[in-house]
Amino acid sequence: MRAAQADRERTIDVLKAAFAEGRLTTDEYHDRTERAQCAQTYGQLAQLVQDLPVGPMPTPLLPPPPAAFAAMPFGPQVRPVPPYGYLPPAWPPVRRRTNGAALAALLLGLAQLVSIGATGLPALICGIVAKNQLRTRDEEGDGMATAGIVLGSLGTALWTFFFLLALRHG
Repeated sequence: MRAAQADRERTIDVLKAAFAEGRLTTDEYHDRTERAQCAQTYGQLAQLVQDLPVGPMPTPLLPPPPAAFAAMPFGPQVRPVPPYGYLPPAWPPVRRRTNGAALAALLLGLAQLVSIGATGLPALICGIVAKNQLRTRDEEGDGMATAGIVLGSLGTALWTFFFLLALRHG
């Protein structure tokens, strides 16, 4: 496929970036730049940058960095401008916070085995509180809250049954 002048300019931008990063010597840079200006096809342009990290075709950009990173100063109000087609490293995904009441509900529900059921009712209460909080907050922990409610309900019902059974026969 025939290349346009914009394609040649993008390839030269990639070569400039590679030269600035020390990937090309001065002679290699001048030679490849001249060949890019004379290239007629995409194949010819691709050969010029095939051993470099970025090719002549534009690549999709990543989402903007987190606000905390964007606010960081880089010297006297100067921010680095990456060369065309350069992809910065992927930003780590933002992890949502885990709801504390949901975690407490799960731990209290599991602790019933050790506490002989004493933590069943608190697990149920914490699970209900966590479900209410999760409706309004952007937090994780829905599964933990549900598990706390289920374990707390089962434990409370089971220990209530044993208590009533003991009162009847005691």
